Amino acid sequence: MLRLRTADDDVLAGLDRIRTEFAVPGAFPAAALAEAEAAAAAPPPALEDLREVPFFTLDPAGSMDLDQAMWLERRPGGHRVRYAIADVAHFVRPGGALDAEAHERGVTLYLPDVKAPLHPPALSEGAGSLLPGADRPAAVWTIDLDEAGLITDVDVRRALVRSRDRLAYTGASTADPRIALLCEVGRALLAAEAARGGVSLPLPEQEVVHGWDGWTLEQRGDLAAEEWNAQISLLAGRAAAALMLDGGVGLLRTMPPAPAEAVAKLRRAARALGVDWPDDRPYGEVMRGLNPARAKDAALLYEAPALMRGAGYTAFDGERPASPEHAAVAAPYAHVTAPIRRLADRFATEVCLALAAGRPVPGWAREALPGLPEVMRRSLRRAGDVERACVDLVESLLLSGHVGEVFDAVVVEANEGKPGGLVQLAEPAVLAKCEGEGLPLGRPVKVRLREADPSRRLVRFALTG
Repeated sequence: MLRLRTADDDVLAGLDRIRTEFAVPGAFPAAALAEAEAAAAAPPPALEDLREVPFFTLDPAGSMDLDQAMWLERRPGGHRVRYAIADVAHFVRPGGALDAEAHERGVTLYLPDVKAPLHPPALSEGAGSLLPGADRPAAVWTIDLDEAGLITDVDVRRALVRSRDRLAYTGASTADPRIALLCEVGRALLAAEAARGGVSLPLPEQEVVHGWDGWTLEQRGDLAAEEWNAQISLLAGRAAAALMLDGGVGLLRTMPPAPAEAVAKLRRAARALGVDWPDDRPYGEVMRGLNPARAKDAALLYEAPALMRGAGYTAFDGERPASPEHAAVAAPYAHVTAPIRRLADRFATEVCLALAAGRPVPGWAREALPGLPEVMRRSLRRAGDVERACVDLVESLLLSGHVGEVFDAVVVEANEGKPGGLVQLAEPAVLAKCEGEGLPLGRPVKVRLREADPSRRLVRFALTG
């Protein structure tokens, strides 16, 4: 595998350029830091005591900004999910300097060297994080499920919690009874998602990795425990959306149904690849059956995100939204499970807490709802641009000394009606544009590297032969 063995300075200099180009936030203003440190030093509030519940967290190894902790139980006729979410609103004064800075940032930005957090580390990796052995304020969801994974009852309230364990995806095993039960609940929720017509794309992502021998790119797919964990988050998001829709006020994460022309294009790609797609099968069912390790399946998966565009936030107060659903979830859905790393979740959670308790939504939360969709649109766009730029930088540096060489690749996208497309290299995990007539979708090819320019973060191949 090709690796950048001696280019630390080049990578770090490139990342600094990316920070400047995309206005990645740096140090927090003094006033915001002072507010965060004062809030972190304050004693825990007087809340319902749920510290006897043996919550645990499950995250990437080394994570410190822990938004979520869970505890699962079997109950007659199904399961009970307890899901504790960091109560960031306890620490952030509405209208204060920290609140204003969080609105500027919108989300935590993750770069390969350092992250730009939404909240100062005193909160995001300290007093607000659900670290094991520490008393923390949380919004605790209690969601009862039947055997089919359908919601039968929901409650959310503030409480004091204490996580017992910090588990990592890489070491999570069903030999641990907690993970075995997560597997049981996760599979039931996945089956319910499939029955609703929901769509999950098992598409590996490019990941910038820094090891002892330098920088490289790897293909990373979700581990089973990640998939089950994601279903718990989606479950809370669906419960939150239902609560807000019933209460007539809230903030939803919405996405329109796939356009007919996009589905038709995907069907044409499936036929070209020889992937079986009967006329009566919805695209979500076909996607779930694909294996990204197979070249033709991977090529179809790369085409599928075109069906999942137009996601955004929808705020409402009084009148129910005309289109409240998220097409990929196949249900109304809200972001409430990552308030340390995503601004919208703090406000949506506050709405849910008020509605569940039968009290008015606080004015600071209600008044902020109309402006949040634009804040989140801008923030998430920057996050996507930064992530893509970081990958492009490492791709171009990784290949800059190999112009003219030939690589093994698979065509994962072929432009309809015009030359060119995208190819995925076997090694390293580079996804780049490729010139050439009639690129054979889903087929292995030989490609020659035409250009690798780190200054423009550009990589370009051409089909050989």
